[in-house]
Amino acid sequence: MDFSKLISSDIQYYINQNLNSDINKILLKKSPFSDVSMQEIAQQIKGKKTAEKKFPFLLKDGTVFPPNLNLEQASSQSTSEYKAQNLKGKSFLDLTCGFGIDAYFLSRNFDEVTLIEQNPDLIKIVKHNWKILGRKADFINENLEDFLGSLRQAQTDKKSSFDVIYLDPARRDQQNKKKFLLEDLSPNLLEIEEKLTLVSDKVIVKLSPLIDISYLISELQNITEIQIIAVRNEVKELVLIIENKEQRTKDNVEIRCVNLESDEPEFSFNFNDEKSAKSEFSESLNFLYIPNNSILKAGAFNIISEQFGLKKLHPNTHFYTSEDRVENFPGRVLAIEKIESGDLKKGDQYNLISKNYPLKPEEIKKKYKLKDGGKDYLIFTQSINGKVILRSQSSAV
Repeated sequence: MDFSKLISSDIQYYINQNLNSDINKILLKKSPFSDVSMQEIAQQIKGKKTAEKKFPFLLKDGTVFPPNLNLEQASSQSTSEYKAQNLKGKSFLDLTCGFGIDAYFLSRNFDEVTLIEQNPDLIKIVKHNWKILGRKADFINENLEDFLGSLRQAQTDKKSSFDVIYLDPARRDQQNKKKFLLEDLSPNLLEIEEKLTLVSDKVIVKLSPLIDISYLISELQNITEIQIIAVRNEVKELVLIIENKEQRTKDNVEIRCVNLESDEPEFSFNFNDEKSAKSEFSESLNFLYIPNNSILKAGAFNIISEQFGLKKLHPNTHFYTSEDRVENFPGRVLAIEKIESGDLKKGDQYNLISKNYPLKPEEIKKKYKLKDGGKDYLIFTQSINGKVILRSQSSAV
């Protein structure tokens, strides 16, 4: 793959001039350049448009973007920066480099960086972009299993080959079907966990947010921490920290929940503490607390009630309540009042929420002839005394 023509000033100018153009219409045009196709130009336009929201640090003339699948699979800049917190050392290894977004941020504070990628075109793109960004690394086009097989085993003094190893196993098969069991991933983490901990004291693994936390802790031997990373309340990644610690037990796995690009604080707890935590229950009081989705994914249903001194509405309703407002809650906080269905008027406008309630928001809207939107919330849910309708007296306070 020759980038010299694609990154020429006239083609880069053309790309920048057409960033807001319809891609489908562009693809129907004849390329104004004899040695670069319209498909190649359209791909670079798509890449820049993706970068505007997902990884703006790559918005530089001369940057080259890969096919759509690689753009979709790449981490966002915000999630990469979060994972990079407090990481530093001498040597960093990324076994599944991909488009290199995670590697770029996670390796910032390391002296030696090694990137492994089996796709020759992709590793060439990463090497080109890192040169533009002024970053150096060893770029190796090789299958990660072959690379691991070539690494020397840990020495008798237990000196590791790398301070940190990072990998993002492939989660789709040849039919493009998503996979969620560890043995179905490529590589199989169950097979290589011991190999990885022999050559590094810390291994960081990015997984699908749909994978079960209890399952991970029961199957893997050396997990010390699980990070559940949401961005604007959408859970994007589940990240494992695997450390080679002799005293590690399955009873002390820390769960860290974060909702990036929000003002909500991070929430951490010990996985086993949730099992022993207990919630008290109450009818709705003055304030309603709706945990963000990273908390819900973590299953922190009782520990969050206990730590913040909140009452839960119902065993199967993960909403919480209090007389007085509690600060620094990781989610939405609404000042509420309990109402009856007769209080609703045709055409009233609300943000509708339905949890542990027989009707879905669309069915509620149709039944009561309500409109979507506005500042206020209307919550249809269930408390310990049965079905209830709650109305926010103002937007989140």
